[in-house]
Amino acid sequence: MGKPFEIRREIPLDAGPEEVWAAIATAPGLAGWFMPMEIDPDSQMVTSWEPGRRLGVRTPPADDGSFQSFDYRIDDAGPGGTVLRFVHSGFSGDDWGDDYEAATGLGWDMYLHTLRQYLAYFPGRPALYLEAEAPPASAKAEAWSRLVAALGLTDPAEESAPVRFDLPGVGPVEAVVDYAAASFVGLRAPLALIRFHGRSRMGLPVAVSQHTYVTTFDVASARRGWETWLAGVFS
Repeated sequence: MGKPFEIRREIPLDAGPEEVWAAIATAPGLAGWFMPMEIDPDSQMVTSWEPGRRLGVRTPPADDGSFQSFDYRIDDAGPGGTVLRFVHSGFSGDDWGDDYEAATGLGWDMYLHTLRQYLAYFPGRPALYLEAEAPPASAKAEAWSRLVAALGLTDPAEESAPVRFDLPGVGPVEAVVDYAAASFVGLRAPLALIRFHGRSRMGLPVAVSQHTYVTTFDVASARRGWETWLAGVFS
């Protein structure tokens, strides 16, 4: 049976209100830390559009009454700084699972950390985004430790630990761990942020997403490289 939920987060950011607004409300900014998408200020789903201050989005209700609302409030915290107050709330669907709120909160912790990394290390830079998925065998809970070991890390991974491996068809990847949590590992490379998602709770395979901060990059080759690498890890 569905039920109301609410996820609240508050994060300090080393960026001004205009920079934060560009990151949360424009397609190029969202590609830098979340995923590419357009937000139309004239859409009926946009409930608040106050550049530099507040963005609100609410999805239409589904047949089972479920809906989601996303509220971003940007508070000026002095020269070069802001505090982002984020709320994801709504009413869950019948088949969303009892741990939807907890699991989704963990996902937002990772994404909001990625926002902070983007604004700190790659502010305003255009990003090319890709996703790749591991084989079905990686959907088992015990498979996550194989991914961590393939990165040359301990489980749980330690932040700032160096990572180096070869991505087939692309070349060497050298990075440091910038995020480590249950079912998430984040890497920061000189020109990219890479995120690994363990999704066994949802019965889904491990996934990787990559934000690459260059204007020219062979996304298709990199995606094939990740699929080949992940297949080798979980073969």
